[in-house]
Amino acid sequence: MQKNLVIVESPAKAKTIGKFLGKKYKVKASVGHIRDLPKSSLGIDIENNFTPKYITIRGKGPIVQELKKEAKRSDKVYLATDPDREGEAISWHLAYILGLNDKEPIRIEFHEITKDAIQKAIKKPRAIDKNLVDAQQARRILDRLVGYKISPLLWKKIKKGLSAGRVQSVAVKLICDREKEIKNFKPEEYWSINAFLEKDGIVFESSFYGIYNDGKEEKVELLDKKEVDRVLSSLDKGNFTVLEVKKGSKKKNPYAPYTTSTLQQDASRKLGFTAKKTMRIAQELYEGVDIKGEGTVGLITYIRTDSMRISNEAINLTKSYIINEFGKEYTNGGKNYNNKKKETQDAHECIRPTSVNRIPSQIRDSLTKEQYMLYELIWKRFVSSQMSPANYDTISVKLLSNGYLFKASGSKLKFNGFLKVYTSEDNEDRDYEIPLLEEGEKVQVKEIKPNQHFTQPPPRYTEASLIKTMEELGIGRPSTYSPTISTILNRGYVVIKNKSFEPTELGILVNNLLEEYFKDIVDEKFTAELEENLDMIAEGEYEWKAIVSDFYSQFEKVLKKAEEEISKIEIEEEVSDEICDKCGRRMVIKHGRYGKFLACPGYPECKNTKPILDEIGVKCPLCGGNIVRRKSGRGRNFYGCSNYPQCNFVSWDEPIEEKCPNCGGLLTKKITKKGITIKCMDKECGYIRNESK
Repeated sequence: MQKNLVIVESPAKAKTIGKFLGKKYKVKASVGHIRDLPKSSLGIDIENNFTPKYITIRGKGPIVQELKKEAKRSDKVYLATDPDREGEAISWHLAYILGLNDKEPIRIEFHEITKDAIQKAIKKPRAIDKNLVDAQQARRILDRLVGYKISPLLWKKIKKGLSAGRVQSVAVKLICDREKEIKNFKPEEYWSINAFLEKDGIVFESSFYGIYNDGKEEKVELLDKKEVDRVLSSLDKGNFTVLEVKKGSKKKNPYAPYTTSTLQQDASRKLGFTAKKTMRIAQELYEGVDIKGEGTVGLITYIRTDSMRISNEAINLTKSYIINEFGKEYTNGGKNYNNKKKETQDAHECIRPTSVNRIPSQIRDSLTKEQYMLYELIWKRFVSSQMSPANYDTISVKLLSNGYLFKASGSKLKFNGFLKVYTSEDNEDRDYEIPLLEEGEKVQVKEIKPNQHFTQPPPRYTEASLIKTMEELGIGRPSTYSPTISTILNRGYVVIKNKSFEPTELGILVNNLLEEYFKDIVDEKFTAELEENLDMIAEGEYEWKAIVSDFYSQFEKVLKKAEEEISKIEIEEEVSDEICDKCGRRMVIKHGRYGKFLACPGYPECKNTKPILDEIGVKCPLCGGNIVRRKSGRGRNFYGCSNYPQCNFVSWDEPIEEKCPNCGGLLTKKITKKGITIKCMDKECGYIRNESK
């Protein structure tokens, strides 16, 4: 007879932990949640103080039966689900299903899946933390109330299958608000003047600042060409005199180790990973990878955390590694990082390697390409967080020409510190040389260059910047960023173009309706305050049913008003000139995941639909038809002929009107980070040129 049963969520985690615990333990997986609210109904007894009606999730019956059978055979059952609210709730549901007393020490918790961590945890079981369970229940019930009460109104007024969500609706609003800012933006002109100066063969750049008179500096904004021409005509182009030279030093501190949010942001910027992909790969690294010569082991600590804290053991081991590998001058002595936010769950640690001695390059052969990329990013960020600052020698120079002041600055890396391991993308990491100058000396002018600029609208959100904004506003928590983004993409409320979010017309319609009738639901501040209340429930300071009741008492009034008034709104269907080729009716424009499409108004008798062709103004080189922009199954743009399938012309790159100067064929353009590549579609021709954006 086996003595102990340990239950975790995933089979991969069960496999790793099973190797650490030995023959006295059997490790089984629940494969995620086993109980939840029913999908077919609200599942909340509102009249009975919001009591949830949990059911066994469909398809989980055989797993429940197996766990019950194993639990009966065991002397002791330990619940080892993830160390967060969701994990605590899964353990609570397991305890209920298996008839365990949740007040007894049946819960074990660990933040990394290593032999040492698992064996320590098994010796310190605790009771299930009901406060954490209640915080998860409150979130689940609030989300269900919002989703199941508002969504039918969206089905009624816009289309079936839509949903509203407490966090997803705020994310859509952020993206829609940014789109309004961009559309309403009016660019303003401004100018700069750069003087390129030379001494001892070194050319350096200085920028116009303003006027210098009687020892006083006055900044001058150059708003039009007339002002610029006046300054240029007054400059003594052969006489730039050094007014002041200041030498100094500065230091650049290492970055804090990763939290869920900062890891998702960096993986997006540096590796091009989506938040969903980052979390999938991080989960694999956390749950365990088979390392040659070592066996299966978790490579990183728990991945859903907003804490930057580091254990003392990890600090000391990393300090020793840095001293041995790079020298004593490279360690910062062992630094811990404190979160400023009060809602941070500081029982957790940052995301870090479970052993700093597992150097990425040495275990590369045991990892997939993507696992290696993410592990290396985490390892370098963590190790560098324990290293000394980088030091720079700096120089700043002021120069005068006929009373006009120019400024130049430069820096040179003196000691690389943490940059030896972790290279950031800041320009300040690069040396910018300025020659040795003395006050009063004249400097040769190579070129004076005026530049016209226009203020730019705020950029659209990328995955990285949306996650950063949500975190700063207190919307959602580490576990919700990735699923929120997946939901708004899957619902067709937003699309990704050029790595940035754009709202679809469907998203704008839904957002406008929610803003008019459910202002609090899409209000950033209200949502953030609700998140703080959930944190207070987790800390045992608020009672979960009181929070849900307070929310619902207001929500119910707003919902009733919306149900009465929303029927008066008619979203008019735009009638097109296209005639349905099946029944002769004039087709109407509908809104779908990828924008507009044509549909017959005779639905359901006639179900004919057609795409709206997005012509780009270029003729097909094969048949003379119009080239149109289309969407692939994965939402990526490609270009084809409007006469498809009779004509099979297709291109991933966008065709342009300009003809190839070599062969007269079709040219395409492709936008990259470096600029725009123009090339001929005829590979034998080989014409190609690069342009700046």
